[in-house]
Amino acid sequence: MYPAGEKRSDANNAEGIEKLVAFLVEETPALVVLEATGGLETAFATAACAAGLPVAVVNPRQVRDFAKATGMLAKTDTLDAAVIARFAEAIKPQARPLRDEAATELVGMVARRRQLVLMRTQEKNRLAAASAKQKDDIKAHIKWLDERIGNLDTGLTVALRQSEAWCVKEDLLESVPGVGLITSATLLSLLPELGTLNRGEVAALGGVAPFNRDSGLYRGKRMIWGGRADVRSVLYMATLAAIRFNETIKAFHKRLIEHGKPAKVAIVACMRKLLTILNSMIKNKQSWNQHIA
Repeated sequence: MYPAGEKRSDANNAEGIEKLVAFLVEETPALVVLEATGGLETAFATAACAAGLPVAVVNPRQVRDFAKATGMLAKTDTLDAAVIARFAEAIKPQARPLRDEAATELVGMVARRRQLVLMRTQEKNRLAAASAKQKDDIKAHIKWLDERIGNLDTGLTVALRQSEAWCVKEDLLESVPGVGLITSATLLSLLPELGTLNRGEVAALGGVAPFNRDSGLYRGKRMIWGGRADVRSVLYMATLAAIRFNETIKAFHKRLIEHGKPAKVAIVACMRKLLTILNSMIKNKQSWNQHIA
């Protein structure tokens, strides 16, 4: 990793990106590491990958925690570049290929749908305290949001069916009772590693792996931590449906409750079981059956 320093401001335009990529190509770095910045990093990362550079886009929280651990509390562009360089050298994050255009579009559609659903929920919550005139306006907006969400659902279906690879995986995922279009689209777009990881790895990446909180003789409660929050959210909703309609998950949940597990603990355990089942199905190209677990 070569610190960009003052070059970072140039990276906001195409010419700056081109110059920075050309500089890095000449230097032949072992690894180029940059923070995820809500999409602003995409243009440079795409250009760097296209130029054959090994690129890793990392979680900025990890970099910041690394900076604190090494005593670097000050924050400027130049210092940030140096911290990322030290982080890259110490941690050596894995370089991963970027999403292709179709995958990027699918991620955008899933994100936009989530935004519209949130807006619809907010508008529905406002209805109770709204005046009669305001209610008419809110209801009209909710109707418009319903239409847009419906259009996005159609678009997601078309996008998944047009891709041979996604089409096969979608059929496998949606063969599971409790898993529908939104769950499968979210997993395929935000958890593309599904089917390539072991049970522990996919649970950690999905944010449903319990971690120990022990120190000396103290034994704390195990808690889930980290992972991809959007994946965990959609997995939660799918699990609630699976507890009702999926006999395997339903029976597993019932056993946990009968053994005295708290309701939330039982649901998280079911989320983890459902995700590991889906991971195994994709890995083995196997459709659902109630004995698959």
